Amino acid sequence: MIGSTSEAPAGPRGVRPALRRRRLLLGFAIGVGGLALAVVLSLVLGSRIVSWTEVLGGVFSPDPDSFAQQAVATRVPRTVLALLVGAALGLGGAVMQGITRNPLADPGLLGVNAGASLAVVLGIAVLGIDATGEYVWFALVGAATAAVLVYTVGSIGRAGATPLKLAIAGAATSAALASLVSAVLLVRTDVFNMFRFWQVGGVGGADFAALTPVLPFLGAGAILALLSARGLDVLALGDDVARGLGGRVGPSRILAAAGAVLLTAGAVSVAGPIAFVGLVVPHAARAFTGPAHHWLLPYSAMLGALLLVAADVVGRVISRPSDIPVGIMTAVLGAPFFIWLIRRAKVREL
Repeated sequence: MIGSTSEAPAGPRGVRPALRRRRLLLGFAIGVGGLALAVVLSLVLGSRIVSWTEVLGGVFSPDPDSFAQQAVATRVPRTVLALLVGAALGLGGAVMQGITRNPLADPGLLGVNAGASLAVVLGIAVLGIDATGEYVWFALVGAATAAVLVYTVGSIGRAGATPLKLAIAGAATSAALASLVSAVLLVRTDVFNMFRFWQVGGVGGADFAALTPVLPFLGAGAILALLSARGLDVLALGDDVARGLGGRVGPSRILAAAGAVLLTAGAVSVAGPIAFVGLVVPHAARAFTGPAHHWLLPYSAMLGALLLVAADVVGRVISRPSDIPVGIMTAVLGAPFFIWLIRRAKVREL
């Protein structure tokens, strides 16, 4: 009797870790397998379908005018850019949702993309910048300024920076900055001609020379974001509870925000303000990882890369021989998901 009453029920405690491991393995398998497939399709599909053998032959082809060589020269940088930008936006979105405790947060909805866009437009109009290495510095300043502004406005009041107030402040800031961008473009048609293709968001025309200046920003942002995982787990409990547990709320939020801003600025400067990746991807990753950020963040980066490469491939296939910019494809995919999230939140409130 004593032995029987002292034993803890082993069922649920034994099943949950096993179920979690299975979900993590399933998510990893889907991410890696889907990513490998998307990369292969990205290399072989385009205005003309080439075989994988031709792509590999293009790496060693002595003839620079051969189609295989041209395919390698254009599609490999494009695929690499899509991988990096998708990973940066997915990781940045997961961090922003953790900072704000808002499942609707992402760089676009919180005004960070709009801030980077306005800074780049002003750089083109006033200083005549025209290179990615120059774009990234302006995008970084604009993204950081917008993030600080949104957080400052959202913190006004006794309750502080609540998720709802941050979302409203981000939407208002995005609208205001977008109107300023439009005002500059209306009076400077030369700037508009340079800006309009970048504004749509895309990875076409990528080359390694333009990508290289952005790599330090993406690398530093990824490191800061991954280091903030423990702090984001504590912030998820609420500021008061986090302080009660000895958490350093301010430094944790600043570390995570710095990583998100660097990731967003780097991605926006080289590919334009691509929307909805940072919103959709963290929700998909949570289906496999749960709320723990030490798993959520790397899975968000992996699934973000998968989503952007896949969206770029679809945009090329459905409009061959031209292609639809990936920013349009992510908006088409992300807008219905955003509406579904809002409807689900309303249902929970009833």
